[in-house]
Parts: sequence; C-alpha cells; structure tokens
Amino acid sequence: MNFSKSFLPYLVMGMLTGCTGPKKQNETPIDVDAYKKEIANWQQQRNAYQVSENGWVNLAGLFWLKEGINSFGSGKMNDLIFPQDKIPEQAGYFVVQGNTVTVKANPDVKFLLNGKDSDGGILFHPDSGRIMMAYGPLRWFVIKREDKLGIRLRDLEHPLLKEFKGIEFYPVDPVWRLEGRVEWADSSRTIEITNVLGQTLQQRSVGTLIFDYAGKTYRLDALDEGNDEFFIIFGDETNARETYGAGRYLYVPLPDSTGRVIIDFNKAYNPPCAFTEFATCPLPPKQNVLPFAVTAGEKNYGNH
Repeated sequence: MNFSKSFLPYLVMGMLTGCTGPKKQNETPIDVDAYKKEIANWQQQRNAYQVSENGWVNLAGLFWLKEGINSFGSGKMNDLIFPQDKIPEQAGYFVVQGNTVTVKANPDVKFLLNGKDSDGGILFHPDSGRIMMAYGPLRWFVIKREDKLGIRLRDLEHPLLKEFKGIEFYPVDPVWRLEGRVEWADSSRTIEITNVLGQTLQQRSVGTLIFDYAGKTYRLDALDEGNDEFFIIFGDETNARETYGAGRYLYVPLPDSTGRVIIDFNKAYNPPCAFTEFATCPLPPKQNVLPFAVTAGEKNYGNH
C-alpha cells in the first residue's frame, strides 16, 4: 500500500489546461493527450515496481512464527524452510517471546542485519522500525498481522523476476477520470476491513467519496493512511472476469481548494495478492463493491 508514496505522483491536477477532449456535465476540461501520457508513465512505473527489490514478484515465502524457537535454513528439518542452495541447511533460529522476535545464527553463519555483519540480535519488537536481514540474494523481515508474527522472505534471484511479462491495462479513457466530493466523517468513525487471512479489523475511515456515474450517485468509503491521499479498496463487476477476483485499490488525492476530488479509475491497481501467494491483502468492504463494470486501470495478473 505504500507504493503510492514513491510511484503514484498525482500529476493530473497540473494538467487542467485547455479543453482538447469531450466535456461532460460538471467536468473540468483537461488536455487529453497530456493526460494519457501521464497515465502511460504511471503504468510503466507500476511494472517497474513489481520487479524492483521492494516489489511483489520476488517474494519467496511467508512463514508464521510460533512462540519459542523457530529454526530456519534450507534443510527440510527446519521449522522455516528457505530456498535450497541459497542459504546453509541449518542457518539459525528465531525466538519469539510475546511481541519480540530475536534471531541467532548458527556457528560459522553470518548475516547482514540492516546492512551490517551480525550473528544475531533483535529482529522485531513493538516499537522497532523494520529491520532487514540478508544472506546472499535472500532478504527477510518480520511482519505483524494482529496477533500473528511472520517472516516475509524475498529472493532477489527469484525465477519469476525473469518471467514477469508485465501488467495488462485497459485502454486509457478520460471518461473514468471522475469528479466527486468528500463527505467527511468524525474522528471516531471506523469501518470493518477483512484480509485474506480472515482477520477483520476496525480501521479509521476519514470520510466517503461521492461521485456520479451514468446518471447515478455512488459512494466509496475511504481509509486513512496518514498522508495526503485517500486509500480506497473497491470491487466491481469486472472482478474474477477481467480483473483480480478480490477487488482492486486506488489512491485519491485530497480535495482541492474548491472541495473537489478526482477519482481516477485509470489508476486502479491490483493488490499484492495478484502477484504472489505470500501477501496478506485487505479485501473490499461490502459497501465499496460497485454494481457496474469499471473497465479502467489494471487487469488481473497470474493465477494467485
């Protein structure tokens, strides 16, 4: 979900110039050619991100930890089995004590812990930032999902990186760049969000985006991620047909000085679970499932 901070620069607002395309009711005219170029650039960045070090294609494992000792390495005797030939058979072990995870390397094994040689130390505690471990092409760190602690593993030499064929997109169509408004919520409002693990969380919703499409009015509840954008998890009638079955995501810039928001479905994108089985994606709340086909943005990728 942090993809947008680096790769989703909402440049459309800078393109509100002379009208070169069709104008609809309540729509600010845009330079359509410039707009299409910006969306094409966003698409290129999306594809580049997937095969970057922080992308989703290189994920090689997600291992949930148990309280106490969790051995890891490439050998089948381990609790956590890492890829063969890329790490010693018995590399070390993680120790879980409550919400703290420490790691210890076996003799003659050295890791990089946040870029420095180490044979162990604290890998996670509730107040820590992300601590990354590395051995050869492997990278791993701790993730927390409610009461579950797990190791997310990356392989920078993952075979799927070479097989990545790129994301397929719907043709860019300005008709899916919709103007709307925000119905702000009070600070206590939360909505239920369920993830693919079956965990249901109450998450802060800063408000509801309201927009018109094909003569009808629709609403999308927005989540607060603590930045200058709304985060939307939505479903529509293309899901499980042309787009990912469990919905798509969308970032929407905060309102401009007139209170207007731009809901650009040409930037609707796949959740990580479309690219890997080792993600823990949130699913659309029922009120965000639109009763029409949004034929814009990313189409499905792979068979996850």
